[in-house]
Amino acid sequence: MAIQAPRTLQGSRKYGIHLILSIGAVLGFISVAFGAFAEHGLREVVSEEYFRFVMTAVRYNQIHAVVIVALGLALLSGSPFTKMRYLTLSSILFGIGTCLFSFSIYVGVAFDIPALFNVTPLGGISIMAGWLFLALSAVLKIKAEKS
Repeated sequence: MAIQAPRTLQGSRKYGIHLILSIGAVLGFISVAFGAFAEHGLREVVSEEYFRFVMTAVRYNQIHAVVIVALGLALLSGSPFTKMRYLTLSSILFGIGTCLFSFSIYVGVAFDIPALFNVTPLGGISIMAGWLFLALSAVLKIKAEKS
């Protein structure tokens, strides 16, 4: 008989997974909404450079929203691989990184606050860390299976 975590811990894990899924879905919605706003509202009133910034932010937002939802669904499946804490950490880093990266550009361009662009690299670093923790999860799983 396997030892199980207390019900409260299991419930909080499920809550966290549902939160990851929700964040991914909301980020997906925001990417489509802001992409449409940029294309139909901002394009004519911002510089070409700022418009490129926004479209890069939208693209990163869309890609990582899908990644976060995929990780949330994987975590929800309950497979042994998804029990690895680095996998959960990678989804959290993707969420934080996407918000910092994309939202600093969205708000900076929309409200003409270029100082917010200083936050963008922190988001990029968080996203890169998310990818590294995802890779680490895979490497550790392979190593565990060989043992």
